[in-house]
Amino acid sequence: MRLGSGSTSGRPQFISSTGNRSFSSAPLVESSDANQIVVPDRKSWKNLFAYMGPGFLVSIAYIDPGNFETDLQAGAQYKYELLWIILVASCAALIIQSLAANLGVVTGKHLAEHCRSEYPRVPNFILWILAEIAIVACDIPEVIGTAFALNMLFNIPVWIGVLLTGLSTLVLLALQQYGVRKLEFLIAFLVFTIAACFLAELHHAKPAPAEVLKGLFVPQLKGNGATGLAISLLGAMVMPHNLFLHSALVLSRRIPRSVSGIKEACRFYMIESGFALMVAFLINVSVISVSGAVCNSSNLNPEDQAKCNDLDLNKASFLLKNVLGNWSSKLFAIALLASGQSSTITGTYAGQYVMQGFLDLRLRPWLRNFLTRCLAIVPSLIVAVIGGSSGAGKLIIIASMILSFELPFALIPLLKFTSSKTKMGPHVNSKMIAALTWVIGSLIMSINLYYLASGFIKILLHSHLKLVASIFLGIFGFSGMAVYLTAIAYLVFRRNTESTSLVPLATESRQANESGDAQLECLPRPDIVSMQLPRRVGNDEL
Repeated sequence: MRLGSGSTSGRPQFISSTGNRSFSSAPLVESSDANQIVVPDRKSWKNLFAYMGPGFLVSIAYIDPGNFETDLQAGAQYKYELLWIILVASCAALIIQSLAANLGVVTGKHLAEHCRSEYPRVPNFILWILAEIAIVACDIPEVIGTAFALNMLFNIPVWIGVLLTGLSTLVLLALQQYGVRKLEFLIAFLVFTIAACFLAELHHAKPAPAEVLKGLFVPQLKGNGATGLAISLLGAMVMPHNLFLHSALVLSRRIPRSVSGIKEACRFYMIESGFALMVAFLINVSVISVSGAVCNSSNLNPEDQAKCNDLDLNKASFLLKNVLGNWSSKLFAIALLASGQSSTITGTYAGQYVMQGFLDLRLRPWLRNFLTRCLAIVPSLIVAVIGGSSGAGKLIIIASMILSFELPFALIPLLKFTSSKTKMGPHVNSKMIAALTWVIGSLIMSINLYYLASGFIKILLHSHLKLVASIFLGIFGFSGMAVYLTAIAYLVFRRNTESTSLVPLATESRQANESGDAQLECLPRPDIVSMQLPRRVGNDEL
């Protein structure tokens, strides 16, 4: 069966084989929607271009201000020693993001929708709260990065820049009505501009290739500070909200509902994600290498040495002086502004999908962004007023660590769902992929728990609190860790109960024609595309 963009049959794309005709199994995209991207039912590498988009939109989160901040500090403090974290995180991200894409392609439902149908009301509500916290934690670096950019461009105090970030994002979201593709192209161009600058500076700084390769392939963590920064790097690379985002973005394409069509979609989405994440990987490696080479240079002047000792986004433009001269701070600020604002758009999309999936509730994009941005602005404003740019920079590291600790609550459901034959059918994870992903998840959780436990014990041993206060603090802290472990164990050992195996569209059509069962025709639901491409006010031709 060939699917054309001009089809107006109104036939649903996805039909659940369980007979559940609820909202969750309604058709994803109606064929009459002009915004729908229809993949031709043919075997050709030209189909790859129809799948291009979701991976690049997701990859923006890997080169956001949070990544720049942690990369800069990693290079300044530990030179090239933490490059291996970027390599491991990028490989893990490719595998995990591919699983998220596969979940959406195969089942026709994104991760948050699966959580709502799978878990009881209370666990589902808790997972929603945790997902919202992760989105706010991701938004904090964007707020601070935008404030730093405004400070470098217009000498606006950081705390005032924090307040202005809400307005700037709403303006950017309003511009989406005039073509999100053009807007994303502009943002990507600006981000790749700063990438080109760092690559040029990388050529000028000339880091020792042997040391860079050793940093990439020889794992090492020297000191508790390195462990904390490694967790921040991991949190800034593999973000929980990206799993919800990617599993939903792939639903903007209408693919041939056949075994070969689904396999092709999964393969092309992996290729597209791999290319996008490779670009993000090279950018992150370049930032760390430039920071490590410049800040550990023997002929560094005292002023730049002081900046390296307390390096944050607001002081990092000096790294590009050798390439850009006096324009270094301005161009760095423009790219930082673009990075922060583009990441905010993806965060808004993720928030929309999370709220719709967990609660079956939608808000207008501007209102959704306003609520998220307010929650991110409050801590950022407090820290910026009290601690200045240095305190704001430390808040980015803390937000990245929060994301790392939150990751299991999105990652474990994803691994469970994609390893379930009742959900994925013949497209279930292979034993090798399942084992590899569980090893990755276990390592991430083990590193988090080790850092949390060792840091808390160190606080108890070296604090000057009275014995009674230390005991109560210890009870409270270890109880919190026990709750954290219990929640993870619940997600790991709970058996899946819902089946979401899908029938190919061609099979569904034949069954409908033979039986005359009109109930197989599900009512349409508002599609995923409508969250990404808001129509202009008064535009009725669609």
